[in-house]
Amino acid sequence: MQIDFTKSPDGLVPVVIQDEQTLEVLMLGYMNQEAYDKTIQDKVVTFYSRSKNRLWTKGETSNNFLHVKSIHVDCDNDTILIKAKPDGPTCHTGARSCFQTAYNQNFILELENIIEDRYINPQEGSYINKLRKKGLNKIAQKVGEEGVEVVIAALAETESELIGEASDLVFHLLVLLREKGLSLETIAKNLEGRHK
Repeated sequence: MQIDFTKSPDGLVPVVIQDEQTLEVLMLGYMNQEAYDKTIQDKVVTFYSRSKNRLWTKGETSNNFLHVKSIHVDCDNDTILIKAKPDGPTCHTGARSCFQTAYNQNFILELENIIEDRYINPQEGSYINKLRKKGLNKIAQKVGEEGVEVVIAALAETESELIGEASDLVFHLLVLLREKGLSLETIAKNLEGRHK
């Protein structure tokens, strides 16, 4: 990757940080060559802080580090996109992102991660684990039931009831996909392939 740090008089390039799981944009920072090299070496995001006038590793005081998963450079070689795994909230306010949107537009991806975590780290009383213990047939049956309830709600119930039933369907479908070892990424790639 050739990054052109010379395009800016101060030798800084903008760096967009994106959650590698949910794809949510977490923050924007700046790097010079030294910050970029340190990020590559440590696999933890280090910026050049314009206010502190020094290198600044995100999380150096909060321990909310950003672990680098992949790095991409734009077509002009003067902007960096880093997909990272955050240790906690990214924003100094305690919010998950520095960009406050009306809702977490990637919550379905986050929910997929929660389901995965329940599979790896079962929690007593968790609905996901209760479903899992009942096995594939029961999980598939729940998806069927919820699908029928969505149809009924669409034809004869209120918008609020339809939203609730559709939410139940999506949740149970995510559990079924996990039970079968599949992910939203697999489904997205399949849909993208169909679109072409």
